[in-house]
Amino acid sequence: MSLLKDRIPVCKHGTKENLDVGLLQTLGKLEKNLEEELDYTSGYRCPECNLKAGGVKNSAHLRGLGVDIRCHESHTRCKIIKGVVELGIRRFGIGKNIIHVDVDISLPQDVLWLY
Repeated sequence: MSLLKDRIPVCKHGTKENLDVGLLQTLGKLEKNLEEELDYTSGYRCPECNLKAGGVKNSAHLRGLGVDIRCHESHTRCKIIKGVVELGIRRFGIGKNIIHVDVDISLPQDVLWLY
């Protein structure tokens, strides 16, 4: 298994060090429980890149506390969401091809949104 931090893209103005250690630990547990590596499309974003990506003004991506996971199949989407809930993650969004997961306790908890 490749190093998790190396598989999460960060914007061109950031570094892998911008990714929160607690988030990385949580994602590591998720992958271990699912017994597979996930395909991450976005991690840390600076304000400029977050705006270009269509991110919200106070996005968890800005603090390295959120990631987007590529997901195209219903079964895989369900499996990831189940794993997220079992780990006690309380913030996630579901899109047609991605699942956003974050551990930002400064933002509202127990929320699920759709893209």
